[in-house]
Amino acid sequence: MSFLGIDTSNYTTSAAVYRADGTGHNEGRLLTVKEGELGLRQSDALFQHVKRLPERFSALKESGWLTDLEAVGASTRPRPVEGSYMPCFLAGASQGQVLADTLGVPFFAFSHQEGHIAAAVWSAGRMELLESPMLAWHLSGGTTELLLVEPKGVSVTAKIIGGTSDISAGQLIDRTGQKLRLAFPAGKAIDALAQQSTSQERFRVKLDGFRFSLSGMENKTAQMIEKGIAPEDVAAFALNTLGSAIRRATDTALKEYPGLPVLCSGGVASNSQLRKIMRDAVFAEPQFSTDNAMGIAILTARMYGTL
Repeated sequence: MSFLGIDTSNYTTSAAVYRADGTGHNEGRLLTVKEGELGLRQSDALFQHVKRLPERFSALKESGWLTDLEAVGASTRPRPVEGSYMPCFLAGASQGQVLADTLGVPFFAFSHQEGHIAAAVWSAGRMELLESPMLAWHLSGGTTELLLVEPKGVSVTAKIIGGTSDISAGQLIDRTGQKLRLAFPAGKAIDALAQQSTSQERFRVKLDGFRFSLSGMENKTAQMIEKGIAPEDVAAFALNTLGSAIRRATDTALKEYPGLPVLCSGGVASNSQLRKIMRDAVFAEPQFSTDNAMGIAILTARMYGTL
């Protein structure tokens, strides 16, 4: 038995298949952002998803994964809370519903955030984490949230207890990358640059409980670039500061929620420096840290199992 998952986030078109034997395969492609720009309008993202989803399905078919489908699932909103909405998810949700109706199989809707968490625990070989409470970081271009995650049926509920109060970790990285004339999204390039640096310099961001602000860091990296600081040292400074803030917020949260495992998901969680700083946390494999549909396919299989 196979289960198809679709995810059309703000920057990635992806489709994945999860099989009853626990194996899976994701086909994803980044959306095109014009050089020098820091993102896409929702209408442009939606248009690109509609064009590219057939390519993702074709790739799954050509690699032998698109067979024996028992159910289809899609991410239909950013977070599993009332009022959470983003137009780009309409592409995957609508095509998923049509495909399910055509095949005569069930269709299940989940949130993008639920998919991230499920993909992370699956790729880390820790599926049991979906069955008990945990702390989870959702670190991406638009989100830096510390979540208290608890099981709910086949999926989870996620309550925001901390994170950034302004710009996200991904925004800090991408805006630093733009100033360094790196292509968007800049995560991989900033990571590679930072690995060339031996600098341990960082700024001690002030914590407010489990929350912190990163907007001041954007100004500091801009000032470093204006002063002619080496690009690799600027990149290291940004990542060292970010990692330190996440580490300290996590340690503070664990005092209130002792003994809970910590999961790191989202595109920023693929960063090598963060993985060193948070080495006791559970991380997804890098290819399943970024936006992908694997978690949606997994949750679809779990939901189908309850029918």
